Amino acid sequence: MKENCILCQIIEDNIPSKKIYEDEEVLAVLDVNGASPGHCFVLPKQHFPILEQVPDKIVAKLFSIANKISVAIFETLSVQGTNIFVTNGISAGQRIAHFMINVVPRQENDGIKLDWQPKQLDEEEISTVELKLKEQTDNVGIESSSESTTIKAEKSETLSDDDEEDYMLKQLKRIP
Repeated sequence: MKENCILCQIIEDNIPSKKIYEDEEVLAVLDVNGASPGHCFVLPKQHFPILEQVPDKIVAKLFSIANKISVAIFETLSVQGTNIFVTNGISAGQRIAHFMINVVPRQENDGIKLDWQPKQLDEEEISTVELKLKEQTDNVGIESSSESTTIKAEKSETLSDDDEEDYMLKQLKRIP
């Protein structure tokens, strides 16, 4: 847990919250300043600033819980849709350095704006981006050994203040 993280404070019950779901690894609470009634966020109990630091097993569980909360929202709040999204990094709108998934109930004409203006890339830009991403993702899904997986999990479970500072520096470098 991170002492100055508001979400860690909620997890530790130092700040009152409306808990919707809780187990050993995951907590889901109502967002008191949400976009609409029933807006929830689903978060790991362990402090991870961004998605890339959350172990895959916990990511899978977080999204599974978010899906089940979405179903519950549909069944109990008579909504017409939900948005399930992540703001991952400062430039993406992340305000708190603790990973979470938002589940937002939606009604037609509710005034919530999650739109963006599409940008038409030329063929050269698309090809360049495609090549860069393909090179970086060549080994996605391939585990070299269970030992490296264990080491990665242990590394990501022990974040220090230096990791938090590195996260902030990396985010500043991402800002155009």
